[in-house]
Amino acid sequence: MNATITLLIAVLALAWPAFAVEYPYPPFREGRMDPQATGWPLTEEERAFVLKAEHERRPGRESNKHLPEIWPVIPSAGFWGGTSWLDTHEKLVDYVRANPGPCDVLLVGDSITQQWGSPLDKGVLNAAWQKHFASYRTINLGIGGDKSQNVLWRLDHGGVEGLQPKVVVVMIGNNNMFFAPETGVEAAAKGVQMCVTNLRGKFPDAEIIAAKILPCHAPGVDFYENIRKTNAAIETLKLGSDPKVHVLDLWGDFTNADGSIRKPLFGSDSIHLSLDGYAVYAARLKPLLDQFLGGKGLGGKVNLPAK
Repeated sequence: MNATITLLIAVLALAWPAFAVEYPYPPFREGRMDPQATGWPLTEEERAFVLKAEHERRPGRESNKHLPEIWPVIPSAGFWGGTSWLDTHEKLVDYVRANPGPCDVLLVGDSITQQWGSPLDKGVLNAAWQKHFASYRTINLGIGGDKSQNVLWRLDHGGVEGLQPKVVVVMIGNNNMFFAPETGVEAAAKGVQMCVTNLRGKFPDAEIIAAKILPCHAPGVDFYENIRKTNAAIETLKLGSDPKVHVLDLWGDFTNADGSIRKPLFGSDSIHLSLDGYAVYAARLKPLLDQFLGGKGLGGKVNLPAK
């Protein structure tokens, strides 16, 4: 980060109110702060703001500065056109509000997480999860397409309010690879770190399992190589130096000796997982979850949001 950006961060930080998470760049937009940095429901001003295309709300846009290296670490609502992404977040907020208090496992992430089984889909956890973790009361907050900055925004805007998880499993960063040519892989890794930091602040007693990004496509493909480099950058951040954070590296489970992905573990797009892939993921999670939860879960029905 160059000296000008560093100075700008320092100056703007003087005006930024204290929150549980201190972001490295106050989200000034259009000459003012983000209208509502935390909380749910949204004010009319915040709703109008987040319904702008995401690229119009990126840090630096308000002063015509291009600051891609901080995009992954600054909360930003997603955008699919119209209200679709915000409606999806609201559905998960309703789901969380219908299931307050203790839960065994909180799942946070993008489509890889969503496809464990989600209230956004059938509302039933998949066979791999059920085989190993049926007794664990599990809340799934995955949204397909999310980047680290979208998860941060959700966490700060009602996404986990009222929950008391014993374990949080977070996997995020795959979709940040679409922007890695601009942001760099170190920034993508710091986005993962910031999600962990946010979750640690909100759930200081929970164990956090931070799963590195799964491989996809093939060696030599930029997307694959950027994931590999981002995971290496995550390693340098030493997230596991916090005794409550446990880094899970699944790379070797999903690749062959030559680095190619194990095709049976993936869907036809070579990105998302097959049920066999989820079985492998679950098998790696099981020792950790059983260690932290003692093999005994809260059980009980998880309520789905009203349709």
